[in-house]
Amino acid sequence: MKTLIKNVKIVDGTMAEPYIGNIVIENDTIASVGGSDDEQQADMVIDGMKQGVPLCAAPGFIDTHSHSDLQVLTKPELLPKIMQGITTEVLGQDGISLAPLPEQYIKPWEENLAGLDGYNEYINWHFHDTAHYLKMVEQAQPSINECYLVPHGNVRMEGLGLMNAQPDEAQMKSMQNILQRELDVGTYGLSTGLIYMPCAYAKTEELINLCKVVAKNDGVFVIHQRSEADTIVDSMKEVIRIGRESGVHVHFSHFKVCGRQNWHFIEDMVRLLEQAEHEGIDVSFDQYPYVAGSTMLGVILPPWVHDGGTEKVLKRLQDTSLRRQMIHDMEHGIAGWDNFVDFAGMDNIYITSVKTKKNQDAIGLSLTQLAQLRHTDPYNAAFDLLYEEENAVGMVDFYGTEDHVKLFLKRPEMNACTDGLMSGKPHPRVYGAFPRILGKYVREEKTLTLQEAVYKLTKKAASAMHIENRGELKPGYAADIVLFDDQTICDKGTFVDPVQYPDGIEYVFVNGVKMVDKGIYQKEVTRSGRVLYKK
Repeated sequence: MKTLIKNVKIVDGTMAEPYIGNIVIENDTIASVGGSDDEQQADMVIDGMKQGVPLCAAPGFIDTHSHSDLQVLTKPELLPKIMQGITTEVLGQDGISLAPLPEQYIKPWEENLAGLDGYNEYINWHFHDTAHYLKMVEQAQPSINECYLVPHGNVRMEGLGLMNAQPDEAQMKSMQNILQRELDVGTYGLSTGLIYMPCAYAKTEELINLCKVVAKNDGVFVIHQRSEADTIVDSMKEVIRIGRESGVHVHFSHFKVCGRQNWHFIEDMVRLLEQAEHEGIDVSFDQYPYVAGSTMLGVILPPWVHDGGTEKVLKRLQDTSLRRQMIHDMEHGIAGWDNFVDFAGMDNIYITSVKTKKNQDAIGLSLTQLAQLRHTDPYNAAFDLLYEEENAVGMVDFYGTEDHVKLFLKRPEMNACTDGLMSGKPHPRVYGAFPRILGKYVREEKTLTLQEAVYKLTKKAASAMHIENRGELKPGYAADIVLFDDQTICDKGTFVDPVQYPDGIEYVFVNGVKMVDKGIYQKEVTRSGRVLYKK
């Protein structure tokens, strides 16, 4: 199969100046860029000229922080991703994902993940390890390519269980062996989320020891750092220390600082990035272009509440005296703990998803509004909801400013991501993060040039995750290509109505197959995404 894409503005992912030219695809590979326009030799011809103006042709966008781990098995079309031009995403984020998963932990782990990745009763959870999970992904035939990071929490669960415990020498060795086993199947590195249990129980030395294994395998360490609020400077120092002492490439997830009282740390954060570069420590980060984040509501609870897993959480939520202790800790803080209620406030934390029909009326409400509806205070309203929904509650929290978004967008360490939680009433980033950068921050506000933005959506992302053969329009590279109208591209979702596909994405090719044609997903076409294995 030979496809000619002609008369397009080529933005090749390298930050080179865009130019008008043609692209030839042969089967699943880019054959040429810039030259040939021999239509006679092509099986398919796409004219990129739209009303006298050429569409932009760029490498398929790469989402380095995704939470499609369940959705890829149940809704493999992954429309929120492919409809915004994403052709590759990275699963296994925040240290808590599907594999490895020992048989005895299936139920508590399913409950633990529900607030982040959603709940689905139809998934067969008996896959045990990453190799078998990725086989399930292959069998699902996703629309886009999938990469996987080994989740630290899963490694810890298999090696230590779910309790707050520190590994002895033998247990540490066992965890390193588990990690090596999972890296051997072609995963791209290790992820952790140090606000999520059981990852949060790990001390720095544990992470250094695990990252030595990752570095030996030329992988990346992707980290939701321990603090994105009042102790963020110390948190960043810990991450950089891990990179320094292990030799691993460090990648910060969804880089930001939360809470007005913490904005003054930004200069120190930038200084630490520059110091790391000066030391020769390989550091990068991803970012979604919004002033609000999204995660599971359970993170508002003090860390001790999570000790032992979801079953123990629910028992503690039933105890009136323990509720009083939770409120005390949330009002007064715990050293080293990111207190979402403190930096966001009850007015700025909104419910996005629940597990049951009983509490559907909570979706879209702030914790303050939920309390009014339930005729109680915001703390107990949140506790009741978490208990009734078995901790499977999603949330959005507002924490920053547009100036901060722009500052980090322009940093050389930055690439784009969605951090998209798919269930319920999601954050609008799920549907529009990448078009938002091209529309709002390139065309409207000129924060980035077109070629700078495309680089951050493509080649920079591929480099950060060590993904080969993608992220650039180059002969011999995989034919993942997106054609978009740079005059109209924009995100349309809002926090009130987030489930809206963007405008301006005209064509999307995944491994040479046209999956989006004139803005319409081609459901009759065999889905062409692949599981990408690191060599």
